[in-house]
This record gives sequence, structure tokens and C-alpha cells, in this order.
Amino acid sequence: MKALKLSTALLLLCSTLLLSQEKLDSYISENKKELFEYDYEKNEAESSKLRDSWIAPLNLNYSYSKSNPYGSEQTNENASIKMDQPIFQSGGIYYGIKFAEASKIYSDYSVDVAKRKLVKDAISLLMQIKQIDLKIQKQKLQIENSEINLAQKKEEYLNGQLDSGFLDSAIIDRNIVIQALYDLETSKERLISKFSAISDIKHENAYVPSLEMLSLEQFLQNNIVLGMSEGEIEKNRYAKDVTVAKYLPKVNLTASYNWDKTTTTLLLGPNEKDYYSVGFRANLPIDINTFRDVESSKIDYLKAKLAVEDRKRELSAIYEQVMQNIENLEKKKLLSVENRDIYERLLKDTKELYSAGYKTKYDVELLQNSALIQKSDVAIYEIDKQLELLTLYEMYKDD
Repeated sequence: MKALKLSTALLLLCSTLLLSQEKLDSYISENKKELFEYDYEKNEAESSKLRDSWIAPLNLNYSYSKSNPYGSEQTNENASIKMDQPIFQSGGIYYGIKFAEASKIYSDYSVDVAKRKLVKDAISLLMQIKQIDLKIQKQKLQIENSEINLAQKKEEYLNGQLDSGFLDSAIIDRNIVIQALYDLETSKERLISKFSAISDIKHENAYVPSLEMLSLEQFLQNNIVLGMSEGEIEKNRYAKDVTVAKYLPKVNLTASYNWDKTTTTLLLGPNEKDYYSVGFRANLPIDINTFRDVESSKIDYLKAKLAVEDRKRELSAIYEQVMQNIENLEKKKLLSVENRDIYERLLKDTKELYSAGYKTKYDVELLQNSALIQKSDVAIYEIDKQLELLTLYEMYKDD
């Protein structure tokens, strides 16, 4: 019956790993997803504002005044529309637009990184909850074994085959494994509390996503951290071009329309007139800090390019470490499988000897529990493998 319960639990775990088709970001709460959406919308608004910053505003002015010079009442009204619009900035307009677009891409990547970090935390907690359930089942089996061992020691002590020291040791061992169970149950509640803080999903009904192995090429090609670094290169590249253009010739189109109206009691009617002006304005700034400003922006660009190569090295090292950890986990899992097979063969032989009267029921139950413990270890190591892969998936986004 115990074997059936554990096998059902392991089958359920495998099924959730295989059947889950939900996107990774579905594991965070709706409120948190909405906050991230606001971040994306703000990036869009800031980019649009930056992209159109070269378009000068129309200045609309109106004034009204009333006076009584020389005993005569007089009113003055004035209205104007003025424009001072850049039409040529030595490439500054084009580079300004490209800088705005690159800034949005970089900012979106920044939100992606923060969002994926939260997604990773949610899934990691969920995996740990599922894993600790297996550890609790395993601990209960170890408690049963310790109780069996204690019962055997009691019989041997009462029969005069052991002294009290062995019995005391068995009691202490039993207490230790029971206390370890309490610690696991406490840890599980902490994990559930943390998971509930960032996800709307009930952990009991949640699927554990199945994460597949990634090649180094896949990991780097679809890496949002690397994408953010590459986005910073483009942003700094256009920022450099904008800085250069700031010190080159500019041409603005100027235009205005003015309307004046003066009314006085000494005149038969109001004095009203309107006029317009159209022209252009050229500007070439001569600034002592031109070279320093351009050089500073160029350094930012070169640093961003160098940082990408450094980031690739760091990410490759992370990938290699994860692969090494997974390789070690596979070795541990294989060892547990071998141990399970040994226990199952011994169990089969022991059952036959028990039927023949050469072994006790205790011997059968000990081996049966030991085989189930090894099965639990296999599933626990598999979740450890998924947690290692989650380190990569935190930075991986294949759209």
C-alpha cells in the first residue's frame, strides 16, 4: 500500500512535468503582471516623447491691457503664433529618433530581466514545495525504519541479547528522524508563504513546468541579459552620434503671425493691424567642452561593447557550471537507481525467506521502505536538475 502511494505521487509529479504547457510568466500574480505592463507602457511613452523631442512647440500668446493715459481710456490686445522649428541638425534628428528607439528596446529588456527574475523565484519555490513533499514522504519512511529498528532492539534487550546502550541509541535515532520531519514541515510552510506572496496559483493544483536541456548556443542566442547588454551598445552608439551632432551646424525654420488691436476713446474706431514673418536661423556652436563631451560619449559606447564580450564569458561560465551540476546529479540519480534495484532484489529474496520462516516481518518492511526511499531520491534529484535548469531559463526567452 505504501509503495502504491509513493508510486502514485511520483507518477503525478512526472505527469505535471510532462503535461504543463503554460507560459513561465503565468506563475506570477495578476497584480505583478499588471505592474510590469505599466512599466512597458511607460517605456513606450518615454520613447515616443524622446523620439518627437526634435519637433518644436508652437508658441501661442495673447495679452490684454487697459489704461487711461491723458484722461482717455485705452485698451490694448495682442496675439501671436510663433514657430522656431529645426529642419536640419547635421543628422541629429535622425540619430535622436534612433536613440529613442534603442532606449525603448533597452528599457524593455530591463523590465524583461526583472520580470523573469520574479518568474524564476515563483517557479523555484513551487519546485521546492513539490520536492519537500517528496522529502517528507522519504522522512516518514525513515521514521518507520527507525521504529522497526527500535522494536527489534527492544525485543533483543528483553531477551537479554543487547545491553541498554544499544536501546538508548535506537531511541535517540528515532527522535532525530522525527525532529527532522518537523523541520521539513516547517520549511514547507515557509516556502508556501513565499510562493503565495508572488503568485495567485494554489500550490496544490499548480503544474511544475518541464524545462528541457539547452545548448550553449541556444542559451546565448536567446539570452535576455545579453540582449539588454547588446541593447545598451545600440543606445550608447546613437547617444554618441547625437552628442556629435549637437556641435555641428543647425538650421531652424522660423515663422510668426502677430495681431495687435488698440482701442481709445479719443479715436473714432480701433486701431487694428496684423503681420507675419518667415525666415530661417542657422547656428554653429563653438564650445570649449565639445571634444570632452564627444570623447565621454564615445567611451560609454566602447565600454558597452567590451561589457558584452565580458558578459558572454560570464554567461558561458554559468552555463558550464549548471551542466557540471546536472552531470553530478545524474550520477547521484544513477546511484539511487542502482541502490533501488539492489533493495528490490533483496526484498524479493527476503519475502521468500520470510515465507519459509527464516526472516521476520521486520526484515521485509525495512527492505521495502529502503527501496521506496531510493525511489524518492530519484525524484528529488530530478527536481534538483530542474532547479539547475531554472538558473538558465531565468535568462532565456524564446519567442
